[in-house]
Amino acid sequence: MEIAVIKIGNSKGIRFSKMLLEKYNIKDKVDLILEKGQIIIRPLSTPRKGWEESFQEMNQNGDDRLLFNDVFDDESLEEWN
Repeated sequence: MEIAVIKIGNSKGIRFSKMLLEKYNIKDKVDLILEKGQIIIRPLSTPRKGWEESFQEMNQNGDDRLLFNDVFDDESLEEWN
């Protein structure tokens, strides 16, 4: 695919179509990799973004408890010694 390099202030840049941004899930930032004479642009992935805040909220609401015991009454732990 050929795209134009455009002037942006004192710099130059490239513009991606809405279709490409949506298809490759590109939001506000990308990962730029310079490798063997190539420039690779990848969507920046943050799969665990917001987890810390969610865990804190769960703790405040008392929702971070175990749903079942991690050791059962009839379980023998001696085999692990």
